[in-house]
Amino acid sequence: MRNNNEQHKKAKALDPTRNGRTAASYGTKVELLSRLENQRTLTTTLLDKIVDYENLEKARNQVVKNGGSGGVDGMEVKELERWLWKNITHLRNDLLTEQYEVSAVRKVEIPKPQGGTRMLGIPTVKDRLVQQAIYQRLNEHYDKHFSERSYGFRPGRNAGQAILQAAEYVKSGHEWVVDIDLEKFFDKINHDRLMSRLKKGIGDRRVLRLINEFLKAGLMHEGLVEQRISGTPQGGPLSPLLSNIVLDELDRELEARGHKFCRYADDCNIFVKTQKSGERVLDSVTKFIEHKLKLKVNREKSGVRHCSDVKFLGYTLLTAGKIRISDKSIDRFQHKVKEITKRNRGVSFQAMIEELNRVIVGWSNYFKLANSWLSNIRNLDGWIRRKLRCYKLKQSQRPRTTHQLLCSLGASVNKSWNVVMYRHGWWPMSLHPTVSQCMSPAWFARQGLQSLYSRIGR
Repeated sequence: MRNNNEQHKKAKALDPTRNGRTAASYGTKVELLSRLENQRTLTTTLLDKIVDYENLEKARNQVVKNGGSGGVDGMEVKELERWLWKNITHLRNDLLTEQYEVSAVRKVEIPKPQGGTRMLGIPTVKDRLVQQAIYQRLNEHYDKHFSERSYGFRPGRNAGQAILQAAEYVKSGHEWVVDIDLEKFFDKINHDRLMSRLKKGIGDRRVLRLINEFLKAGLMHEGLVEQRISGTPQGGPLSPLLSNIVLDELDRELEARGHKFCRYADDCNIFVKTQKSGERVLDSVTKFIEHKLKLKVNREKSGVRHCSDVKFLGYTLLTAGKIRISDKSIDRFQHKVKEITKRNRGVSFQAMIEELNRVIVGWSNYFKLANSWLSNIRNLDGWIRRKLRCYKLKQSQRPRTTHQLLCSLGASVNKSWNVVMYRHGWWPMSLHPTVSQCMSPAWFARQGLQSLYSRIGR
């Protein structure tokens, strides 16, 4: 009797109709398998569409537009148009007959803002062309089925949309964030698992074999080629799509569980109402990621935090859904400005303003969603102007030429000499009332300097 009862309990637990989350997961899985089976039927001749002349031409335009440096063969992007014009028939034939040879990727390590390095794999320009052509045809089948809460590397979607959605979650009372950091995600993607998933949705085995060759292409560093058994290094056009295919499983699981979340590439935040529930979610989702997806969660960086303590895509969310620029983003911006305004650079004042403007415009375009703590932005404007005043004063070098400069900017003779005799260094001098009056915000505007506050705080 006892054994029968235990078997009955197990049967009820496995029954997808017994609880909402299991039923939702079961239904989602059935729907996914059905969709992938249909997609596999539609993609039995996918390679023929990839090597279509129009698709290759579109891919070439995109590779040229993206720019970047060349790969291990030394060919530069500017050479691609002429090369393709001469070799397009040969390229198509090599791809269709599976004789195309994938080259090693050039290994590059760049510093990360928070410390450490990020590895990039720079494919040859020809390989980037082929990857882009594959991406264009594959994305037609995959992107439309990705989660609405996935925002990274997708047409018509961007980080701003993710921030606005996250702000809505916080505004609705979900102020605690399950902040999940995937350890070296692009370097750790399991090749076998990824290929197994691709086989379910791609019917053309030639395409599968070609993608597998790109995945296993060696990394060349200082003349030596290192073979890869996992990962899809950032740098190739195909990597973002493959990463979204891998993490789509996570999105579907979170949706089936009814979670409120936003994901941009490997940056995933889940929004809950209490810290306690967040701890439960972090534990269960970590187990899913590590056991099911075979990825590694960085436990030191992951955690459950109040929204005001979390940096998400450069922003920090406050209660009531307010949005501010994160402290780290401001620190990085200031570091960039300091590099541009170094007093020993020896560039013209106007050239420095033009260089600053490029940074200011790009930065303000990205952070235009900020609607709180805008006094920080006003302070940044004042700090930038002071850095420029300091540079302008140092350019004058001697007391007499400094005096002449200030007089030319409208200061009286006596006030100009008072500044010159101040003699506390260029930085303190840049804050002198006479200097501030001569090189006022209006004067900087006439020089063409862009204002962060007028671009973000309006």
